[in-house]
Amino acid sequence: MNEDKLKDLTHTRKWAHRKMLERNSSVYKAFMRMEQAAYSDGVLEKKVKELIAIGISVRIDCESCMQWHIEQAASSGATYDEVMEALEVGIEMGGGPATVSVRFALQVMESVFVN
Repeated sequence: MNEDKLKDLTHTRKWAHRKMLERNSSVYKAFMRMEQAAYSDGVLEKKVKELIAIGISVRIDCESCMQWHIEQAASSGATYDEVMEALEVGIEMGGGPATVSVRFALQVMESVFVN
């Protein structure tokens, strides 16, 4: 696994977050409020919502999304096997191309769950 790639994705995500806040983006701030509301415990707990987001991230092939939501799911108590099932749902929804996305997700899982 290329740990540098994960560090770069994290660094870029944090940098962009700071930049958007520094620019006082009303749209970005509204998105952050929506994100907080979407992932707050409700009828579905945060862990379940993060697992849903993992499947969607695989389907849309968003590496930064996969990294973020796998990390968030793990910190919310998701197990390796639960994340694996979320990946499998993403594969079902995305077909063959989603299996390519899962390669990256599995690398993230190795970093999150094994190290």
